Amino acid sequence: MKPIPVIIDCDPGVDDAIAFLLAKQLPELNVLAISVVAGNVSLERTTYNALGLVEFLNWDIPVYRGASGPVFRKRVDAADVHGSDGMAGIDLPHTRRVVQDVTSWDAIYQYALEWKGKLEIIAIGPLTNLAMAFMKYPDLPKLIKRIVIMGGSTLLGNASPAAEFNIYADPEAADITFCAGVPVHMCGLDMTMKALMTPEELDSVAEMGSKEAVFFHDVVQGIVEFMGRLGIIGINMHDPAAMLYAADDSIFKAYPAGIRVETKGAITHGKTVTDLFSDAKWQKNGFVVMDIDRDAFVERVFELMRKY
Repeated sequence: MKPIPVIIDCDPGVDDAIAFLLAKQLPELNVLAISVVAGNVSLERTTYNALGLVEFLNWDIPVYRGASGPVFRKRVDAADVHGSDGMAGIDLPHTRRVVQDVTSWDAIYQYALEWKGKLEIIAIGPLTNLAMAFMKYPDLPKLIKRIVIMGGSTLLGNASPAAEFNIYADPEAADITFCAGVPVHMCGLDMTMKALMTPEELDSVAEMGSKEAVFFHDVVQGIVEFMGRLGIIGINMHDPAAMLYAADDSIFKAYPAGIRVETKGAITHGKTVTDLFSDAKWQKNGFVVMDIDRDAFVERVFELMRKY
């Protein structure tokens, strides 16, 4: 089977960085480009981090700069979790300081035209770039095969009691994306909270000895400490789990669903309202990924990291 042509739309980001490490070694994916959006930290910093990561990985792919904030709202970030630089204080070497002279949404459209309906998007940050693309190019939905996102939840939130961060950061963009006409596979907190790696497993990665394996271990330690204060031992691998789902869904369980986003509620904005089993007869515009084989996930991470 030929690798899937994909664009990674992201806001690096500690767990985005881990997702990059895995994506570089996934034979199922043909990563065409990186598209950057503001999210975990500012656009300036997420772009800087993306450039540093592709250089660190010796990954010869273009980086495109996208939206610096939500479509309609003021920007929020997750610097309290990822650090003010988004990378837990780790500053990768940078000799590559330029991005492509095309916006992310224009680049998405150009790649979609080139790949004639085969392109897939892996979106592991706020969905602003995708919303901008769908609003600008009405024919884009028929040119994209699938969108896999890390975001949302059927039950709980982490940015608020109701909402997961990537959706909370730009609810209107998320709803535009869900309603665009492209199947959206939602890898939300229902699944990603189960994609836990323990401190001992993180140590096992570091013991592999490559610079990439050591980076994998070191960049997550701030979040491990943060999660420990919440009573969670280890780190939930949100973006990496979505990346592995996009490559091979065999260790996951997903269900067809109708998915919309609450954009008006004073305390519920950003909540993904999902209809898996009701009698409402909503259109099934996507899939909700509800479960993961955690042990198989960790073993797959080990397998990919051993390639470095």
